[in-house]
Amino acid sequence: MAAVYAQEKEVAEQVARRAKSVAKIDSTYMRQYDAQVERQKKKKKRLFRRLMLFSLVVVVVIGGLTAYHVKQRTLHAEKQEQYEKLEREMTSLKEDEKDLQEEIRLLQDEDYVLEIARTNYFFSNEGEIIFELPEEEPSY
Repeated sequence: MAAVYAQEKEVAEQVARRAKSVAKIDSTYMRQYDAQVERQKKKKKRLFRRLMLFSLVVVVVIGGLTAYHVKQRTLHAEKQEQYEKLEREMTSLKEDEKDLQEEIRLLQDEDYVLEIARTNYFFSNEGEIIFELPEEEPSY
């Protein structure tokens, strides 16, 4: 492996020596050719810079859109959770309202009110005697 590397290095040095030993022809054609090669290099360099700038802009835009999307998704999830919580609360309140409406309807009935008075406040009819029994179990 080291021998192959050394051989390649030697070949590269020989090519470099030959390039130095070759004289350059000074003519208008060669000057034009060199200028054209230089223009091509500059053109390629400008193209590379433009592509890098465009790539940077695309990365920044995609990054911004991604961040905005993630922010919107978290906001949506929070709002969805809040909505579900409020829906549960509304259902509970509707059930309470239904119970209260039923109680209002019952309290408008005179017999029901009298029954409540008899059970809770020991209201008795004429000639009745009310005995209160303890609700506890006897200890014996």
